Amino acid sequence: MFLFQLPEVVLYHIMSYLEYKSLSRLSQVCKTIYHFANRDAVWRKIAKELINTGITRQGADVYPHIPLKDRVKVSQNWCHGICRKEVMLKWRINLLPWIQLDGDVLYLSQAADIGAYHLRPDTGKLQRSPMALFSGHLEDVCRFAVTDTHLVSGGSDGKILVHHRRNGFSMEYSGHNQEVNCLDCRGGLIVSGSRDRTARIWTLSSNCPRDTIPMNDRVWSVAISPTQSSFVTGTACCANFSPLRIWDVERCELLCCLGSEFRRGAGVLDIVYESPVQLLTCGYDTYIRSWDLRLSPRKCVMEWEEPHDSALYCIQTDGNHMIASGSSYYGVIRTWDKRQTRCLEMFQLSSAVSSPVYCLRFNTSHLYAALATALHSLDFKQGPRPRR
Repeated sequence: MFLFQLPEVVLYHIMSYLEYKSLSRLSQVCKTIYHFANRDAVWRKIAKELINTGITRQGADVYPHIPLKDRVKVSQNWCHGICRKEVMLKWRINLLPWIQLDGDVLYLSQAADIGAYHLRPDTGKLQRSPMALFSGHLEDVCRFAVTDTHLVSGGSDGKILVHHRRNGFSMEYSGHNQEVNCLDCRGGLIVSGSRDRTARIWTLSSNCPRDTIPMNDRVWSVAISPTQSSFVTGTACCANFSPLRIWDVERCELLCCLGSEFRRGAGVLDIVYESPVQLLTCGYDTYIRSWDLRLSPRKCVMEWEEPHDSALYCIQTDGNHMIASGSSYYGVIRTWDKRQTRCLEMFQLSSAVSSPVYCLRFNTSHLYAALATALHSLDFKQGPRPRR
């Protein structure tokens, strides 16, 4: 009996023991095996163990329209740093950019405005002119968040603007008396943090703050839990308490502090939830930390140190094994595998000036990084075949 004459259940069982190189070679045996080996079910186990394939830790598929075999190939390019780098937008003056990726639309802040640029699906390049422009701040936009219906931005003028993405209607929220350094929005709930040492809770139905929490320190980052029952604040760590604190949304009470050995000045600059009980943080002390809220809050479960002792401004995760981080010097981006202590690859996007990476966004095949001087793109889809 030939291999392709075996029942499908038996073929699936045999192929489940193969790693990606052997599976690729097996698919070259004949057309029948080729078509069978190209099915997503065959590659799913392999894809879950690799980085940035769109398979989350819980097993959900983020990009079901892309064949898993193609995503495994791209994952190998991520591991080996095989990519094409290009400048997508450039401006003459130094700006503090922030980006958000929503499907095939990239939102980019430039000074007091936020532009929505369409991404061409075949090349990942931006259209030169924005398809929409959101304005209203008197000074630079510091941070913004995109939901299904709204774009919420905080600026150096202390204002929060809520823009409706479809009809263009905008509402101004006033409450902070200094710049809004950070904000997050989930399910009609908005949490903002400011240099004025307060965190404020808002709703989309009212332009007055629902609650104000004195933080006694400058607030650099906030993140709302996926359950929307709590949120995390990251402060400048200039006071005698942990810069990472978790708050109850309804009662505005402190639930717990994360960590106990932060150095003074080790401010937390970015927070990313991976699940309701797991989150990642980074900041001035050059460490990425992973926290599990089911365990003791006094110590993180894992940490990764930036090799060149640079502050880490931003982090992103694929929801499974991969982390990408942006550092404060020379536009350096690093990719990490959580199962290893050392970084996988380093990409230097800016050598002429010392430009920090302020924000990162990526999908399976592209990574977009906003620097002080330009918006760079790393294209992993067009790279050569993975190294043998």
